[in-house]
Amino acid sequence: MTRPARQSTALRWLFLALGLFFTGFGFVGAFLPVLPTVPFLILAAACFARSSQRLENWLLAHPRFGPLLRDWRERGAIPMRAKWMSLGGTMLGFGLFLWGGRPGWLLIALVGGLMGFGLVYVFTRPTA
Repeated sequence: MTRPARQSTALRWLFLALGLFFTGFGFVGAFLPVLPTVPFLILAAACFARSSQRLENWLLAHPRFGPLLRDWRERGAIPMRAKWMSLGGTMLGFGLFLWGGRPGWLLIALVGGLMGFGLVYVFTRPTA
C-alpha cells in the first residue's frame, strides 16, 4: 500500500480538528438549551468518518447520542421530541429577534421565511 500524500494527510487532520470542534459544541449544547446538540454531532460524525474510525465509532456507540446519530444516518430520521423542541426554539428565537432587534418588514419576512424553511425541513423528515 502506498503512503498517503501530504495533502490527504493534511485534509485528514483538518477533518479530525473539525470533528473535535463540532463534538465540543455538541456536548456544550447538551447543557445549554440555546445551542443544538445533534446537528453538531452529525457534523462531527461526518468529519470523523473521513479522519478517525475510532472516534466515529465512539460517537455512534455513545449511549445517549448514538441512537440519534444512527437514526439520522440510516433513515434521515428526527425524533418527534426534537421536532417540537426545534419549533419552540425557533418561535422563541423569532420572538426575541422581533422584540430586541426592532427590524423592518423586509428583514422580518426574510428571517421568518428562512426559519419557516428550516421548520418545514425538520418536520418533513421521517420520525425516529
